[in-house]
Formats: sequence, C-alpha cells, structure tokens
Amino acid sequence: MKIEPFEMERMQSTWENVVEINLSESGVEPIPLRELLGDAGRIEAFLDYPAAYSQSNGTPELRATIASMYGDAAPDHVLVTNGSSEANFLAAWHLVEKGDEVVLMLPNYMQLWGLARGFGATVKPLRLREGAGWQFDPEDLKAAVSKRTKAIVVCNPDNPTGSIMGAEQRKAVLDAAEDADAWILSDEVYLGAEREGPRTETLWGTHDKTLVVNGLSKAYGLPGLRIGWLVGPPRTIAALWSHHDYTTIGPTYFSDRLAQIALEPRRREAILARTRAILGRNYALVAKWIDAHGSLFSYVPPQAGAIVYLRYALRINSTELVTRLLKEKSVLVVPGDHFGMDGYLRIGTGPEEDYLLRGLDRIDALLREIKAGRGKA
Repeated sequence: MKIEPFEMERMQSTWENVVEINLSESGVEPIPLRELLGDAGRIEAFLDYPAAYSQSNGTPELRATIASMYGDAAPDHVLVTNGSSEANFLAAWHLVEKGDEVVLMLPNYMQLWGLARGFGATVKPLRLREGAGWQFDPEDLKAAVSKRTKAIVVCNPDNPTGSIMGAEQRKAVLDAAEDADAWILSDEVYLGAEREGPRTETLWGTHDKTLVVNGLSKAYGLPGLRIGWLVGPPRTIAALWSHHDYTTIGPTYFSDRLAQIALEPRRREAILARTRAILGRNYALVAKWIDAHGSLFSYVPPQAGAIVYLRYALRINSTELVTRLLKEKSVLVVPGDHFGMDGYLRIGTGPEEDYLLRGLDRIDALLREIKAGRGKA
C-alpha cells in the first residue's frame, strides 16, 4: 500500500505547535480538565484511577452512552477509537479493496481521499458548488455512482465549508446507496457545532449499510482526549474491532473515563451550548473582519463548525500565501490547496477572542504588504 502525503496534516503537524498563533484548527477553545471534571470530589476520584489498560473497543459504559445518541443503536453497534481519524482509517481499511470505486464529497477533509486511493480504489469526486451554498447537484451524484461503487463518503456538516447537507441532497445519497447497494460512510464530527438552527440529523438509521464517524475533538472542544467512535451494524463493528487490534488496540483508560463524563446527557448539552456560544461570538468578529475587506474576500457563511472558508482575490497561490503568513507573521491557517482548491483559505474561528483578533491583525499586516507590492501577488 502506497500512501500519498496528507498535505494538511503534514503542515499542521509541522507548524501548529511552533507558530505563535494557530488558526488552522476547526474546533473550539479546548475545555480545561478541571472544568470538565467539575466538583472537587470528582477531581479527587479521578486522581485515584490507575494507569491501566482499558477495554479495547471502549468500556461498556461509554459504548452504551454513545449508542443512546443514535436512536435504536446498542453498545455492540459502537467501536471507540483513538480519535475520529482512526475511525476513518479502520472504516476505509475494512471497506475498500483494489478495484473498488468510492464516491467522495469535495471539498472535504482529505484523509479518506488519500486512504481510498492508497487501498487501490478509484475515487470519484462529488463536488459541492459554492453558488448553491456548498451543496452538490443530485444529478452529479447519479452520474458518479455505478454498480461498482463500494462507498459514498460524505462529511456532514462539511469541512471546510461549514455547510449542512440539504434535504434534497440527503435523499439523493440514500437513494444512490440503495440503488448501488453501496455503503454510506458519514463523517459527522462537526455535528453539534451548528452556529444556529437545529442540530444536524445523523445519517444513522437511514440505510442498512451505514457507518457513522464522530468524536470529541470538534464540537466538544476535547481534542486532547483522542476519543472517536464508529457506529455501524454489529457484525461490521466486530470486524472493525479486529482491525483495531492492528492499530492502537484501544483508547486510554483516562480518556475513556473522561469521555463518559463529557457525554453524560446533561453535561453533553452544556458542552454543546458552550460551543454554540463560542461560535456565535467569534463568527460575529470574523464576519466583521471579512466585511471590512470589501471585495478582497467572498464566502458563504458557514452553518456549522469553527471555520470560515474564504475565496480571496489575490494573485498568489494559497500554499505560498500560508507559508508567508507562518514564516513572516507566525500565524497558521489552512490553504485551499489542501482541499484541492487554490484561491481559498480556511480560517479557524474557535479560539479565545483576543487570540483570534491578534491572529486576524497579523493576517491584515501581511495582506497590506502584499498589496503594497512586497511579494508576488
């Protein structure tokens, strides 16, 4: 298996802990451990936990809690993983074989694009259209899906656009999967990070051959726990658990217990309310900043996620622009190149307010220099 470079993760892994201001993340300001644990008694009890191995597919308590979020799902429908990235890897490893076809929504987090190609599949893009509010045309999906289609891969809410799949598009995915007897692989890691409006409806329970991926990194502000999960048919989940034996084996004892706390129903709702408050406050700041630049930027307001995806009117490649920004201003954002779309930037809107504004000010400083001719724009 030959793996092509995962360009976004390579750049983030290299620079996110080096730059002074990191606006490349798509989650909200992480929750401190003290805040998550809450009262002194719970903090003291946590300090007595052993540094032990945990149940490798997730403790029964955690799997039951996750299952309760998915209608009629039971614990044997759930596999707990080290982050949603491992969940995506296990799903691709299990589903995709050489010669398969995979239809994948674009733009998207490109992990599954690279994995499917690495496992020997032909990947057909299902392109979201900016002029349609970052929705795909159902006719494009019909044209892409064939009897050789093994999986239809969607990200809902989407990364990097922040769009939520419309009712017509949702029906088109279900109809296409049914007609082709294909799997639906639905990355729902931004579910619960809606800026306004109702919570995004999961695709779980809509098609027999569905795998849902989620985790605590984005909507929950707990990326350091590295807790993700897969929800799927029990026989498939059992097979994926055996794949898990070859990767990380299982989540950490501490992360499993902390995830149980985070996903207690009342605590979960409080965490998601915190996320929505951060998104609402920070989006207003970023929208004002964007509008102040007039025709330099154009964008579709994101419906979900701590991100804005901007088209910019400068004659400079997006990776070159981001490289200048990190080297000259010590700020990291994500270039559109990493989603196969030059001429765009993804800016994270989830940090603490002052940190975010300082980052935007530094972006302004570079833009002024580029406009003044100190660069190749």
